[in-house]
Amino acid sequence: MGNATVAVAGAGAMGGGIAQVAAAAGHPVLVYDARAGAASAAVAQIRGMFEKLAAKGRMTAAAAAEAGARLRAAGALAELAPAAAVIEAIVEDLAAKQKLFAEVESLVSGECLLATNTSSLSLAAIARALRAPKRLVGMHFFNPAPLMELVEVVGTLVTDPEALERTEALARAWGKAPVRARATPGFIVNRVARPFYAEGLRLLSEQAADAATVDAVLREAGGFRMGPLELTDLIGHDVNFAVTRTVWESFFHDPRFTPSLVQQELVEAGWLGRKSGRGFYDYREGAAPSLPRTEAPQPRPDRVALTGYPDLAAALAARLQSGGVEVVLDPHLPTDLVLHIGDGRTAAALEGLAAGNARHQPTVVVDLALDYATAQRVAIAVSPRCHEDACASAIGALQAGGLAVSRLRDLPGLALLRTLAMLANEAADAVHQGVASAPAVDLALRKGVNYPIGPLAWADRMGAARVLAVLDGLARFYGEDRYRASPLLRQLAASGGMFHE
Repeated sequence: MGNATVAVAGAGAMGGGIAQVAAAAGHPVLVYDARAGAASAAVAQIRGMFEKLAAKGRMTAAAAAEAGARLRAAGALAELAPAAAVIEAIVEDLAAKQKLFAEVESLVSGECLLATNTSSLSLAAIARALRAPKRLVGMHFFNPAPLMELVEVVGTLVTDPEALERTEALARAWGKAPVRARATPGFIVNRVARPFYAEGLRLLSEQAADAATVDAVLREAGGFRMGPLELTDLIGHDVNFAVTRTVWESFFHDPRFTPSLVQQELVEAGWLGRKSGRGFYDYREGAAPSLPRTEAPQPRPDRVALTGYPDLAAALAARLQSGGVEVVLDPHLPTDLVLHIGDGRTAAALEGLAAGNARHQPTVVVDLALDYATAQRVAIAVSPRCHEDACASAIGALQAGGLAVSRLRDLPGLALLRTLAMLANEAADAVHQGVASAPAVDLALRKGVNYPIGPLAWADRMGAARVLAVLDGLARFYGEDRYRASPLLRQLAASGGMFHE
């Protein structure tokens, strides 16, 4: 498209961000909004942003002035007629989008690219309003658009392949990382990322831990930039809950996507997160910070046994040994305590398996860490009959290795393991159903929501059979279809195959 004119319909935060990206890339940009004065205000704000970038040395003053000069507010929809591409970023309302595109199609040339930034509505339904529905593509940016690299490029059954190729080329020219997706509810990111929020909300609803503790475990053990509950506070519970409902309804109420009653209550109370001053956390001036539950320092034991998958056990053993704890990797040797790296079974279940052993040893389950060598925190659970001395020894051993310890209710998969298993499962199902390729899914989750590793890359690291065992354990424990495993995951578990060959 070279430096052809780009039009952005919708002057909100997302539309303004897209307009900023296009202007910075050298395009004359028309900004339109049906609200009086909104387009002019957005243009002024973007120009101010360019000036700030110049002041910080991120672009020259001349480049900032030139980029700002390329922006113009359109007072009427008819002024978008010269555009070579129109990108829509208005309210998530099907009728409004259909009306806009029907009007735009009558104004622009037959070669003009028509793209919607919708995150959850049906592209096929939007395209139905066009005389030539093959022209419509999904060009889904992530907020804030100037900073986030990912753009999901989405097509329907009738989308012209050339339009998809042009959209990908345009995104690359703007310095973005486009990934191709099939038009299904939530596309890649808003579908595959749902378990990240859902499992955090479920842990909270089951009183496994408080919000600050769940978030701390996902950050400090899992490497996520934000935990699920603080992230929903940032997104806004009204927005996050609405997307969850849309995906759930679009999948005909599939229990995997069932919305949370906990989040619904927040929405009904008007506790929408940062923007309202209250959510899971209190953002009002003078509010006390919410701190994760961290176990008090305990004496270091001389010796512990460590069981679980050998590679994970060896990694955690090295961490504990660095703190002066002797670690025995054979649970049959005499020790006063067994630490078991979680595999989806509860501490109570593991204790039940060992109950027939005359030399029964107290067992504490340790949650997964993305990397035990660098993790800052780990979650544990103890069985009902595990006495406090044993619990204290487990905590002391982990603390000796430099880990903060958070004690959770004894639920299968604890926090990180179950979340990663569910993310991998949803990603596997997206690949199984042809939504996107495995590399595209992992790229989308890394670039779109800043995951430390793609969920399918993590599944390859763990092994599909291990991930399947966690999901099957969750399904048995809860008796819910929510935790059913993807057929592709089962297939790879049986064959020993990998998502990334």
